[in-house]
Amino acid sequence: MTTATATPHTALPPTGSHFRFRRLLLAEWTKLRSIRSTIWSLVLLVVLSLGFTALFTALTVNASQWDKTDAAERARIVADPVSLILGAGFQFSQLTICVLGVLIMAGEYSTGAIRASLLAVPKRTPMLVAKSIVFAAFVFVVAELVAFPCFFIGAAIVHQRAPVAIGDPGVLRAVIGAGLYLAVLGLFALAIGGLLRHTAAGITGVIAFVLVLAPLAQLLPGSIGKHVHAYMPSEAGRLIAAAHQGKDDLLSPWQGFGVFCLWTALLLVACGWLLNRRDA
Repeated sequence: MTTATATPHTALPPTGSHFRFRRLLLAEWTKLRSIRSTIWSLVLLVVLSLGFTALFTALTVNASQWDKTDAAERARIVADPVSLILGAGFQFSQLTICVLGVLIMAGEYSTGAIRASLLAVPKRTPMLVAKSIVFAAFVFVVAELVAFPCFFIGAAIVHQRAPVAIGDPGVLRAVIGAGLYLAVLGLFALAIGGLLRHTAAGITGVIAFVLVLAPLAQLLPGSIGKHVHAYMPSEAGRLIAAAHQGKDDLLSPWQGFGVFCLWTALLLVACGWLLNRRDA
């Protein structure tokens, strides 16, 4: 008489949607950190942010320059020095995030890597969602690691003219808001890169939105120009990095950030729609 031996069942890997999406997030993270441009963009973000913060704030509060500044501008700086500090730090360094966001999406089309990505993930929308989540979280963490040093450096420089502390009303929210702004800006650039599928065109389009179109909107006559300018994506979004709503601002910091998020969401939806309709 033989004795039946029980054969242990081999545990099958989980195949649920949550497990698949976690693996998709891991894959996007692997792609992001393996791109050489990611490292260079981060280096430029850190160097330019800290450098411009120190340079522009020092020039602004310099005795000779301060005396030449009109009284209204001096009053604005004293009322909200955080806007000066964070604005100086991220005015040009934010372009590194714009370029990186375009490269994350359009770069896959230019190298042909998008075909491998879509072959591995036939459902294209989850791939776009995973890429967006990973990139936004990554940019937010890095931006906060830069924003806090920028604030403390700038606060030390402007202390004699406009003392400010991290515990002052609205200041901590503004510093965290700088990271939120850059994270959404990265998604904004990613969406444009996916829409245009061309690196140079995508970078040009993002820079046009951030640096060119907003000043041009101010040239429109009357209140039309003021309202169009206020609702431009970058102009509305950067309000979240201000401690208080300025007397000339049409939107509060959170309202401006909401407008920026709406712009970005619409572009991501359009990017996802075209991603599902066009061939790689």
